[in-house]
Amino acid sequence: MNSPTEHEWLRRSSLAALAELPGMGPTRLSAVLDVMAPEGAWQAIARGRRFTGLDSAGVKLQAQWRGRAATIDLAEVDRRYTEAQVKVWSRVDPAYPVMLAGDPWAPAALFAQGEAKALAAERVALIGTRHCTREGRDIARRFGAELAEAGVAVVSGLALGIDGAAHAGALEARCGAPPVAVVGSGLDVVYPRQHTRLWTDVRNSGLILSEAPLGALPEAWRFPARNRIIAALSQVLVVVESHERGGSLITVDQAAERGVDVLAVPGSVRSPASAGSNALLRDGCAPACTTDDILMYLSAARRPGAAPGRLRPAPSPEDLRVLEALGPSLTSTAEMMSITELSLAELATALNRLEVGGWVENSGGWWRRVES
Repeated sequence: MNSPTEHEWLRRSSLAALAELPGMGPTRLSAVLDVMAPEGAWQAIARGRRFTGLDSAGVKLQAQWRGRAATIDLAEVDRRYTEAQVKVWSRVDPAYPVMLAGDPWAPAALFAQGEAKALAAERVALIGTRHCTREGRDIARRFGAELAEAGVAVVSGLALGIDGAAHAGALEARCGAPPVAVVGSGLDVVYPRQHTRLWTDVRNSGLILSEAPLGALPEAWRFPARNRIIAALSQVLVVVESHERGGSLITVDQAAERGVDVLAVPGSVRSPASAGSNALLRDGCAPACTTDDILMYLSAARRPGAAPGRLRPAPSPEDLRVLEALGPSLTSTAEMMSITELSLAELATALNRLEVGGWVENSGGWWRRVES
């Protein structure tokens, strides 16, 4: 592997040092790096420059940052990250994930262990509650293994419960796609401790990402923040189990903001662990009953002209009946009513859903199927 140039070394060590400053955090780091590059920002802080665009607490922290910067040797910072085998990526780094680069909340610094090529595969996030049922854990493990066998990278958070089961399943696949984890602590702070072996296995076979620098503890605020990264990395997000107010629903909201399709595994109406995921189904999310349900969404993304990362939602059984009655030639609404034996209101509703989903085209009341 080629040695980094002097400029690359300075940028990497400056970025890591900035992220480690007390109270810096992702939002303040982004504000600083919106003004100048990491190496320039580090020198400016060391010289006492006052940055605009910071919140009131950040403004007060700047004197403390200057004092801390005077005690830090960038060569020592670089040594620590090199010894920990942690890569440090800024948003202009060629290795920075392309699916994050255009995100409105893209991390200003990203720390990585493992192989960046793990992100080259198609990606499905499998998420859910830490307090899952045995059935939920088994489903997550099976989905993880079958998706990896199909060449799909399983993205999750390495947490207890559903996350850990999904990654454990992905690691069971023979010659499968490598797993991708996004964690809420520094990459030298394994959390939860019960997943030390799993963490090591994911790192050795796939990729672990964090926006937290070395030594950062798993503070509660870091986990909702890391959920946006899971959502942005994913092409499809599957909620296996979630309580009514589970943290997984934060990831669902983040996925919805990014146009990522959300599927949910149906669960018992008597199980609190499925209250949130069942509510997603009630509100219109598609069900994920088998791995094929998930793969259908990924295959839809491959159709010509599909927007990158945007998938056609799988038609419901009712809508599929309408879709199967259409071909590549134009068919009138009246003919469709006769073929499907649906009322005009029922047919119009189904055709509208199919049109929004990209399955059919409308030409003045005449319809045709959009082939994949």
